[in-house]
Amino acid sequence: MSPDVQSLIDLQQADKEIKRLQDEVASLPKKVAVIEEKLAGTKAKLAKTKEAIKGDETARRKYDSAISDLQQKISKYRDQSLAVKTNDQYRALLQEIQFAEQEIRSNEDKILELMVNAESREKDVKIVETELKAETAEIEKEKNAARERTAEDEKLLTEWNAKRDKARGGVDPDMLRHYDRVAKHRGSGLSEVRDQKCTACQVILRPQVFNEVRSSGNTIVCESCQRILYYNPEHDKEVQAEAVAKRRRAHPKFEASQAWYYRPEYGDHGEVFLAFVNSQGGSSRRIYDSASGRMIGDILAREGEYRLAFPEDLNDTIRLNGHWKESDFDEWGPELPTFVLDALNSDLHAARVESRSKPHSPAEGAAVQHPAAS
Repeated sequence: MSPDVQSLIDLQQADKEIKRLQDEVASLPKKVAVIEEKLAGTKAKLAKTKEAIKGDETARRKYDSAISDLQQKISKYRDQSLAVKTNDQYRALLQEIQFAEQEIRSNEDKILELMVNAESREKDVKIVETELKAETAEIEKEKNAARERTAEDEKLLTEWNAKRDKARGGVDPDMLRHYDRVAKHRGSGLSEVRDQKCTACQVILRPQVFNEVRSSGNTIVCESCQRILYYNPEHDKEVQAEAVAKRRRAHPKFEASQAWYYRPEYGDHGEVFLAFVNSQGGSSRRIYDSASGRMIGDILAREGEYRLAFPEDLNDTIRLNGHWKESDFDEWGPELPTFVLDALNSDLHAARVESRSKPHSPAEGAAVQHPAAS
């Protein structure tokens, strides 16, 4: 890994930490504001409940006053009834007394209802006052925590800004300008390559580009997102080791329309991978160098299923797992993509391990001899 790329890795880490700290510092007042808003709502609820209690007390005094007035009227009407001279006058006074008594009962019912409401409202006041006390303590706690966190974040920001300045000083100016331009629009300007993918945009790299990233000291950018690419072989080893540990080797299907084989020696070429494809009564063969993945010679096509058409190629071979679309072969061109090459070599290793573990009962995938018309 070049010093420029290592400095960019340090720079991107510093940029991410600075952004995280800045966001956290900006979010702290918002969190406090949310609690204060809730506190204001609780205060308003308490004030409304107390105001309702005052309203009930005013209404009760009004009804008490009305009852007192009505009782005085009844007393007056009764006094008058003693002096009336006709039955009509007496009946009229009795009706006034009955009406006043009915009004008194109505007002007493309203007072009773207010008394019931008063008990409920007093309970509400106690509940809300308890909530208000707890929220007031909580907001003070949050404010103190926010002040402490802000002070700590500002200290870290100072440290990370210093690291950022140091990292920027270790990057080639042209590369730094490209990094800044892409980071401004995409949030980051650097991306690691794993499993032949740009981990930022998840686009699979062309084999030639991937090989350049792995082996070249030049600056390689992702053709999709324009981020500067870098490769850490240790990470790919971890991914491959984890994948191998999680699965047992599957055996390739005997009658599959596509078959891959490993052959330790093929003429003057040494170790190779053989790819056979059956299609429309015929079959084709491609040969790839097992180390570089480059195609050896041309594609050879013959009539008949591949085991009948190419029996001489199947001696001393190991059958491997592998099945890709025919259109993929055209896309790959004269060189296997790294992920295909890695998959074949990984399966070859698994087949050898499996063969060693069962020396007296070799599973398909171990070295076998194929008769000419098998």
